[in-house]
Amino acid sequence: GDAASGGDGLTVVAVTPETVQAAIATLDRPEQYSRVIRVEQFWEDGSGSFDTSVTVSGRWTRTDRVLSDSQTRHTITDGETTYIWYGAENAVFSAPAGGITPDDEQSIPTYETILDLPAETIAAADYRATSGVNCIYVETAEDDFGYVQRYWVSVDTGLLVASERLLEGETIYRMASLTADLSTPSVDHFILPDGTVLLDE
Repeated sequence: GDAASGGDGLTVVAVTPETVQAAIATLDRPEQYSRVIRVEQFWEDGSGSFDTSVTVSGRWTRTDRVLSDSQTRHTITDGETTYIWYGAENAVFSAPAGGITPDDEQSIPTYETILDLPAETIAAADYRATSGVNCIYVETAEDDFGYVQRYWVSVDTGLLVASERLLEGETIYRMASLTADLSTPSVDHFILPDGTVLLDE
């Protein structure tokens, strides 16, 4: 493809279903960033959507999601301990993160999900742009239950910027977060309601 002729020294490997996982594995996600993720879900008689603000600083990830009752759910996790509180309440619940990854808290597929796909389940993989963002695209073959997964990973940031889940050809889940602010987030994002500062000095 023409993408390989970039003059900025970027080495662009050919992306095929066989090589795409290795290509994604070489991408570095930023140490610090902020972005808003829009998740839409579709069912037979309607649809729903919610936005999650995500702030990452080193090992810490914060999410702020407005729930359907206009309550906001806040989480901060380092992948080991997760702190959760609601709205402006001061009561903070903390628990071992266990199997709940920071990606799970964002309601997005995890990188490990893509990298752990059995190679034979990858039906298509290539470079493609979505809304002007250059991405590595991965699409799975329809599984025995009729599901297909599609992933778009930005080659610039290494972040998953879009994903779709289809059931028998109909989109049932879509996430999009095309832009990320790569500036250093304020420490204020990582202070619990009781004043505990989580970021390492």
